[in-house]
Amino acid sequence: MIRRTFLIAAAVVAVVPIAALSQQQPLPVVHAFPDARFVGFAQTVNDFEIQSGQMALQKSQNELVRSYATHTIKEYTENAQSLAKNRTEAGVTMAPDEEVRKIADDAMTRLNALSGAEFDTAYADAQLRVQRAASTQYGAYSQNGNNGNLRRHAERMWPEIKEMLEAAQKLQGSR
Repeated sequence: MIRRTFLIAAAVVAVVPIAALSQQQPLPVVHAFPDARFVGFAQTVNDFEIQSGQMALQKSQNELVRSYATHTIKEYTENAQSLAKNRTEAGVTMAPDEEVRKIADDAMTRLNALSGAEFDTAYADAQLRVQRAASTQYGAYSQNGNNGNLRRHAERMWPEIKEMLEAAQKLQGSR
């Protein structure tokens, strides 16, 4: 069996030019949400980060989790205030983003049911998932968003969100 696998692998390498194996695939293009959906997405992320952070401060004894939660509450409270101001100035309504809402609701339900190390692990996993989505969409909107006020908001917030993503990766890696 091992010999057959090796022979198949050798045959594939012989057929596929080495240059083709070394070429990188282009990164997928992420399109910015329409304005109202971006607002709904951003508000859902803000709400989740603040609520899950408050829950972490109540349930976790892990200093890394507590420190991360404190930081996310601060950052996303500021983000929510900036979003509200820019949304009002732009005159944009909020359309819910059902995809991120489901992720946030499912994560909060799971977090509510856990405690101790299980909570810490689930919290870190949820943070990483939401931070990845936030970084992707804020990056896309900061580059391709239609509304000037909201685009400037995304441009200002994206560096902090990328930092939060890095922190979430470290938090998840510490589990």
